[in-house]
Amino acid sequence: MAGLWLEEFEVGQVFDHPLRRTLTETDNLLMSALTHNPAPLHLDAEYMKETEYGRILFNSCFTLALMVGISVNDTTQGTAVANLGWDEVRFPAPLFIGDTVRIETEVLDVRQSKSRPDQGIVTFAHRAYNQDGVLCAQCKRASLQRKRPVAM
Repeated sequence: MAGLWLEEFEVGQVFDHPLRRTLTETDNLLMSALTHNPAPLHLDAEYMKETEYGRILFNSCFTLALMVGISVNDTTQGTAVANLGWDEVRFPAPLFIGDTVRIETEVLDVRQSKSRPDQGIVTFAHRAYNQDGVLCAQCKRASLQRKRPVAM
């Protein structure tokens, strides 16, 4: 099990996740198709030539999922009960096909659950950077986490 128990998280703890991902045209096409998103900014290279970006913008829903997905192995794998939600989701800079994404996670808050004595809530800040170190996406996420099992 790679994930951490509630007691192992500390406010201010930062994870620079070693797994990186180069974004492909297939990733973008699949995410857009699977979510029924026909926006030309994700699918139409000719249309995008006439915009300020000049090329297809990567689907931001994929970016959000990738930020969380890459963080799981180092933080919540096998110890999470549930994802409680995302807040303050922002995309300050675009990502494009061919960009390589690096994810960083910071622990913002750790607290005991008021209704579940064997669980607690960890609030994370996830940040995605491109290969040039530009912040391209960020969000806060709350995860319901298990406490370390009591030895019998």
